[in-house]
Amino acid sequence: MERQKKHSIVPYVTGFILSIILTLLAYWIVAGGAYEKRFIVAVIIALAILQLFVQLYFFLHLGEEMRPRWRLLTLGFGALVVGIIVLGSLWIMDNLNYNMMHSPEKMETYMEKQGGF
Repeated sequence: MERQKKHSIVPYVTGFILSIILTLLAYWIVAGGAYEKRFIVAVIIALAILQLFVQLYFFLHLGEEMRPRWRLLTLGFGALVVGIIVLGSLWIMDNLNYNMMHSPEKMETYMEKQGGF
């Protein structure tokens, strides 16, 4: 019979405080407007990745199990699904942009015939 571990509130509070700090830091960097756009984007991406690891460790307890294989597999599958949705959406939007920009007169004619213009 497995012994159940008593969970403390301390990791949750620590994770919450770290999440708030990372979010406020990202907000202040963007709202301040004193930095170059490339620097802001790089910092936001870095803070987002750090936020991901804070969430995984403190809230999903990914590093606490003896064999965290199943949680990691589930996380990987979720990341794959999100990646497919995001990349697919970007691909569709790029394709629509390409088609509308290369033949706008055809698009206007089509929309007039359909009654949507």
